[in-house]
Amino acid sequence: MKRAINFVLLVFALACASAPAIPPNQYGLAVVPDLATYERLVRAEPDKQLIDLESLRIPLDVRYATADNFMKKQLYPVAKAYLRAPAARALVEVQRELAQRGIGIKVFDAYRPYRVTVAMWEPIRNTDYVADPAKGSRHNRGAAVDLTLIDLETGKEASMPTPYDDFTPRAAHAFQELPAEVLANRAILREVMTKHGFVPFESEWWHYDFKGWERFELMDIALDELP
Repeated sequence: MKRAINFVLLVFALACASAPAIPPNQYGLAVVPDLATYERLVRAEPDKQLIDLESLRIPLDVRYATADNFMKKQLYPVAKAYLRAPAARALVEVQRELAQRGIGIKVFDAYRPYRVTVAMWEPIRNTDYVADPAKGSRHNRGAAVDLTLIDLETGKEASMPTPYDDFTPRAAHAFQELPAEVLANRAILREVMTKHGFVPFESEWWHYDFKGWERFELMDIALDELP
């Protein structure tokens, strides 16, 4: 028994040693700065791998790769969306369950480099809608997703309370002065997402955090640098 315990402790020590130390930024946050550091973290813990959602046949509409967003400028170099492996697997289960109703999902955003969160904070400075760089975003951890429902046959977006990134009270889950169809669509998305381990962000109907997001590091790797 003692030998087995010592072996477990040795494996744990080696795993810790293989995980690179990340110096804190100006806010005291450890933010993964480059691909090499990320890859070392993934080797130590494979669940930290970022999965390309397009490879899972999940439709994307990454508006931050265009000027069609609240910042009115292109923020991403490529129209890609990634989630950490457990969150990506859970999203596939969401997609599979919704398909039984003839419904699908479309993703607006997932992993977001920390530098983009810094840029977004300046014009908004409201934590109901944009993360404070002093704390970082769950998007920066690859553990949050912005999405909506679509009709599987036509690809048309379902009627929802507001357009994406509408920073008004109508976007909140608690807002009820909406048509019955819209309330039903919002409820369906919330029901299935929560069933598969996602937590709604109460001021934005489109935003869901994956449970256990705390174990994933903040990152500042550009989307076009990821494999």
